[in-house]
Amino acid sequence: MDNDSAITALGALAQGTRLDAFRLLVRHEPEGLAAGEVAKALDVPQNTMSVHLATLARAGLIRSERRSRIINYRADLDQLKALTLFLVKDCCGGKAELCEPLIAELNPCC
Repeated sequence: MDNDSAITALGALAQGTRLDAFRLLVRHEPEGLAAGEVAKALDVPQNTMSVHLATLARAGLIRSERRSRIINYRADLDQLKALTLFLVKDCCGGKAELCEPLIAELNPCC
């Protein structure tokens, strides 16, 4: 990921409803959710949610799939991984032991 892509992704997430929508879609991987379900879950009008979802899609953070008349949205976990790695790539000046608490938080299963 380059600076411009990171700025675009972070800009898309720098709004409360979009951040909530993205986190909701991450929680619903791999099935995703229909646009109307996202709007209902977040108590946002559907037309407003469509604008927010389009912003997230342009930033590469989510993907849409048409299923007959319904558009289903899914988080793009590869983009989330790329953004996360971009942000922490130079963490702690290469001193792995300083990054261990961060890694432990990202991987709570272990």
